[in-house]
Amino acid sequence: MNKTVLAQINTIAGDITYNSKIIIESIKKAKEQNADLIIFPELALMGYPFGDIFIRHKSIIKRQLKALEEITSKTDGITALVGFVEPTYDSEKKPFYNSVAVMQNGKIINIARKRLLPNYSEFNDYRYFEPSKETPKIFELNGERYGILVCEDSFNDKSFFKDKCIYKTDPVAELMEQKPDILINCSCSPSRCGKEYIKNGLFSSIAKKYKVNYIYVNQAGYADNLCFDGTSRIYNTKGELTLRAKSFEEDFVITDNLHGEINSLPVGADKKFELVDFKSDYENDLDRTYKSIIFGIREYFKKNGFKKAVLGLSGGLDSSICAVLLSDALGKENVWGISMPSRITSNESKNDAKLLAENLGINFFEIPLADAIDPLKAMLNFAFTNIETEKFEKSTTIENLQARLRATLLWSISNEHKQMLPIATSDKSEAYIGYATVNGDMSGGFAPIADVTKTKLFALGHFFNKNRMQKNAIPQAILEKPPGAELKINPKTGKTVCAEEENMPYEFLDEIIWNVETKGFGFEELMKHKFYYEKNNTLSTEQKTEWINKFYWKSKCAVYKWHIIPPSVVVDVKSINSVEYRQPIISKVN
Repeated sequence: MNKTVLAQINTIAGDITYNSKIIIESIKKAKEQNADLIIFPELALMGYPFGDIFIRHKSIIKRQLKALEEITSKTDGITALVGFVEPTYDSEKKPFYNSVAVMQNGKIINIARKRLLPNYSEFNDYRYFEPSKETPKIFELNGERYGILVCEDSFNDKSFFKDKCIYKTDPVAELMEQKPDILINCSCSPSRCGKEYIKNGLFSSIAKKYKVNYIYVNQAGYADNLCFDGTSRIYNTKGELTLRAKSFEEDFVITDNLHGEINSLPVGADKKFELVDFKSDYENDLDRTYKSIIFGIREYFKKNGFKKAVLGLSGGLDSSICAVLLSDALGKENVWGISMPSRITSNESKNDAKLLAENLGINFFEIPLADAIDPLKAMLNFAFTNIETEKFEKSTTIENLQARLRATLLWSISNEHKQMLPIATSDKSEAYIGYATVNGDMSGGFAPIADVTKTKLFALGHFFNKNRMQKNAIPQAILEKPPGAELKINPKTGKTVCAEEENMPYEFLDEIIWNVETKGFGFEELMKHKFYYEKNNTLSTEQKTEWINKFYWKSKCAVYKWHIIPPSVVVDVKSINSVEYRQPIISKVN
């Protein structure tokens, strides 16, 4: 049995110098361990995702091919599988193949080209690559026969996916006609809710079905809203998991018998994800969500040269969850929480923000807004009186002014201090219906929870208080109070208006989002659907109709905001993040 290395590396898109360096260092390390074979992820040399960079900056391809030659020269005494962008040199085809080079003793002895090109969700492979029409030839190493698959090439097994297969070709079945002993999948597969369950089932099924050993090597890292969990692994001919690399970090795993340590997954990640009970469907995804966002924050800050974060602490749920995530990702000493109360901010909220900061041990101080709001209002009133046009009956100007002033303060603090980034604290539920302020709570260099719904945030808050090393960091009052921005007073109650008063219960809203995203429900299907909220609350047909209509109206008006959400971490099954979902701003759906 060949001594094999699973090189679960973390690349940077377009940085050929950096990527080739870590590939060569890994090959050197593998040779020192007397390894026979080292396997790198898909597109390891170019880095992934890469967007259009090598289309516009064509010199990158030349530098990549030169680096490939240098890497090849380092393979004396070892075989290396390295993913790269290969020119087709054919004007009648797309310009490139997504390929894996098999290097051995200073030569490229084989090239496997990706056959199935995903063109859905966050994937856009067909924009750049030509799908190979040829089944890659197997290669032999010390009497063992290896077949190579490139990520999606494994994802069309008819016995596993049944009627959900989207391609005509099954590269696994065709490759198995050459009777390899071992299948290798070089992959760049982002982490998503429920994906681990599918991958584990599929890879195990393939190994068992064809009685073949199956090696999966995945990238670890973060880029452009996508988090790659690594979690490379091996299955034996019975479909049994025999080795699993670490999740959400780089790893260098050596095995001489295709067995090794089976590292743990985030709690619940291997469970099947389906909506049986809307309130409990997050249970098996909370730990993975936490680890994904933590990893994403660290990677984004590190790769972009930031070390510190500053955010507004309102004493509410969203900013509290963001503070915990930032503290755990960057270290409490690198996080500044700023309380920016207005005249209508409650003492409870101010105290909750301070207590949270003390519990976490992050830096904290208060900047009252009242003295700044009044002169700004006077300036605006002067402008308003000189613009002769129709006005809104109920203006949100002063509400938005408060939110935007807070963002201005955070950006100013960031501008003044090196390597400090302001944080946008709005969540997915708010973004969906536009209940977030452009240049206000949506403004920042990074948005940790932009793909997390409000009900899931509540679940995460309780999860943090029970499972973090520091228990009960989030004050219970924050987890119990109705969410709201405290930007205006309800004249009937004399209290600040909470979000659900203006919109609808978040439990109901988030289930609409779920059904629209995952089941494709429209208005009629939503009206017929029995919501979890209806099991515990009396809901008239009129009220249900009003809320669903409000969802569609508000989401239609909010689409332009979706396009300006700062960089985030996609964690949900489906997302409105622009890396995945592209809805025209001028559009209408219901």
